[in-house]
Amino acid sequence: MGNIIKNKEIQDYINANLNTDLHAQLLKKSPFPDVSMQEIVQQIKGKQTAQKKFPFLLKEGIVFPPQLNLEQASSEKTAVYKSQILKGKKFVDLTSGFGIDAYYLSQNFDEVTLVEQNQELLGIVEHNWNVLGRKAKFINQNLEDFLQINKEYFNIIYLDPARRDQNKNKVFLLEDLSPDILQIRKKLLETADQVIIKLSPLIDLKYLISVLPCIFRIEIIAVKNDVKEVVIFLSTEENEGITVNCINLESGESEFTFTFGEEETSLAVYSEPEKFIYIPNHAVLKAGIFNLISERLGLKKLHSNTHLYTSDQKISDFPGRVFEMEVIESKQIKKKEQFNIIAKNYPLKPEDIKKKYAIKDGGKDYLIFTQSKKGKIILKSV
Repeated sequence: MGNIIKNKEIQDYINANLNTDLHAQLLKKSPFPDVSMQEIVQQIKGKQTAQKKFPFLLKEGIVFPPQLNLEQASSEKTAVYKSQILKGKKFVDLTSGFGIDAYYLSQNFDEVTLVEQNQELLGIVEHNWNVLGRKAKFINQNLEDFLQINKEYFNIIYLDPARRDQNKNKVFLLEDLSPDILQIRKKLLETADQVIIKLSPLIDLKYLISVLPCIFRIEIIAVKNDVKEVVIFLSTEENEGITVNCINLESGESEFTFTFGEEETSLAVYSEPEKFIYIPNHAVLKAGIFNLISERLGLKKLHSNTHLYTSDQKISDFPGRVFEMEVIESKQIKKKEQFNIIAKNYPLKPEDIKKKYAIKDGGKDYLIFTQSKKGKIILKSV
């Protein structure tokens, strides 16, 4: 690590090869006797990843860990969002990894502790934080061991459990994660005012609430309509209900906040397509609030299994995309016309639809193939 940082020639070589074929690069002999080509490529991959995922690390002197650690790290975008809702005196990240979440989440705290069992990774993070001018206490320890001997009390505990088993297969249930959240829950809540846990975007919300009665808040975080994280907030304090917030970062769309359980008492109104068609973003769809969207925003649903909504007057703060559309017949679709195809609750997938109607993909116009209560329909953007 020291050679890579201190040697300007090595740094220049890394920067000059950011766009080269890395597989071909690995076959070459390193031009530097004290640094292997594998180490050089690791830094090139790190900078490539940082350009998209955490650009704040594109500074001279920053060191990047192996690819797996880069993949497991949160993005700068989601970390910044989470940091905006946290503050206090003492913060600890029990699974700091590459430290992206910790760097941002801890910004509004006086004392910061990072716990990481991978000694090499923790050394990289400590070095980078020194480069960035951030202070913290760095502890190389397994989090269960840390909790066992720790005597401090924190305002916030944050952790991102490993979501792969010993065979590298993905796991989702809390008891299958490492650490087992259900097993250490009591100890966590004895150690902090609030415990914040980052989980897989595939986790089921009803399951979470059934096994963790101490949840008081859930954040469903998407970036450009791709759900990246489900983040849960735990506390022993009494709460009137569980607040769920759906956010789609970098979309310009409104957040949608509700209390868990509202969907059960909400009723949707149904209608054939009107002037505007609404497609909820994936954070809202993940929340499963299909009737609540209709009731809360005054929108009509096309079909019980079609999560599309409609209205005559445009709703400007809808958490998703809005189109002005009209119903057309299939014979009105001309061969080789160009459309973006959306299929919702329809027997054919977009690729099959393109082949059937000989449609070119792309352009500015949209076709939605879906179903209303009267049956299959085609909608065309106006």
